Amino acid sequence: MPRETESFDPDEERMETLRDIADDIRGESSESKLVAAMLYRVSDLFDPDEETTPRDIFINMREIIRTKSEN
Repeated sequence: MPRETESFDPDEERMETLRDIADDIRGESSESKLVAAMLYRVSDLFDPDEETTPRDIFINMREIIRTKSEN
């Protein structure tokens, strides 16, 4: 059975593209900031200096959304 991180090998070009898109869509609204944060967090999958998994990102984003919806 393949490890869950095997399909997310470091890819600096993909990481930079996701972060550029996040920077482009980040605006003043809390929704645009949230989507930009999600894209930036997903880009960590491809960052050679980060050690994260899709599950880590899911849990992190779930907590951010849960906290935001409580406020």
